[in-house]
Order: sequence, then C-alpha cells, then structure tokens
Amino acid sequence: MIAVLDYGIGNLRSAEKALQHVGADARLVADPDEAAAADGLVLPGVGGFGPCMDALVASGLAEVARQGIASGRPFLGICVGLQMLFDGSEEDPGVAGLGVLPGINGRLSDSVKRPQMQWNVLHPTSVGAELMAGLPDPAWVYFVHSYAPPPGGHVAATCEYGGEVVAAIARDNVWGTQFHPEKSGVAGLALLDNFVRRCKAS
Repeated sequence: MIAVLDYGIGNLRSAEKALQHVGADARLVADPDEAAAADGLVLPGVGGFGPCMDALVASGLAEVARQGIASGRPFLGICVGLQMLFDGSEEDPGVAGLGVLPGINGRLSDSVKRPQMQWNVLHPTSVGAELMAGLPDPAWVYFVHSYAPPPGGHVAATCEYGGEVVAAIARDNVWGTQFHPEKSGVAGLALLDNFVRRCKAS
C-alpha cells in the first residue's frame, strides 16, 4: 500500500488517482499509525512552504515522513512536498523543513515571470536513472512554482527557466519532483510507475 499523506493541503486526490491509474494500491492517509505501516509514502504539496510545513507538523505526519525515510521505505515528494524535504525555504525563513536533505529552497530568477506555470522539458542526470527510466525523450512536464530546491549531488533532473533550475531529486530511497507528475501526461505517469515499481521491490 502506498500512503498519500493527507495533511489537508495539496493536490492530494489527483496524486492518489494518478498512482491508482498505474496500478498502485494508493490511499489518502491522515492517520499517522496507518501511514507508518505503508510500503511507500507520497508527500504532495501546493501553495506556500510555511503553511504546508505547519499543517504537516500539526497533522502528526511530519514525524511519520522522517521515520519512513529513515527506515528505507520509498518516498516521493511532489512540488512543495519536495521542498519540505530540505532545511528550509527563502519563502518562509522562520519555518524549518524536514531536514532530510541539506540546503535552502531559493526563489526563481528575477529575470523570469513567477510562478513558472507552464510545460517545460527535463534534462535528466545520471543520478536520476531509475526515477527517469522509460520517460519520453524529450520529457515535457508541468510546473507551477516560484521556488526550487538547491543544487547538489541529489539532482536527478533540471530544467531551464531563467537559468538552470532543479526539477527532480533522487537520493537512496528518497525521490522528489518540483513539477507535478499527476498533471504531466505520459511522462508523469511513467515516473509514477517507476515509483510504484520501487515500492513493490522494496
């Protein structure tokens, strides 16, 4: 079972339905004990970093996310759900993230319109081999964001938007996309299928 963490914010239902479309037993889960028993965890997020983080902590699911990652279970963060994996964000400097990955999410360049609300093409790295397996080439995916994760050894794909922007990350059992795979057609479904395969194999 894949638990889509239901902390009251985010594109929860569409993420659940997209996972079900690729054959997963995916469920919205608000109960921390039920989420802790899942084979894989998905953390969606839309809106502001601070409100999302506050809601995640208040729901009791922040600690479930940390423990799930520490246990080695597959974990997928989507949009703000990816950003919450880091130490914090320039969007809300006083709010701590989950601290699973190092660094601070930064604002997109002043040279481009914010948010980036469009389809854009991915540039995968060798880090993203499993995450990006089977995606079309080029892979077009849908973004809605004004902030993005910091660069580092975890970068699985980038896109160009006022410079190089981190579009996906992969480190051990933790995957994340700044774009919305559930809104990204064939490419997004292929990526979600890769995540489901990882969950089944774990």
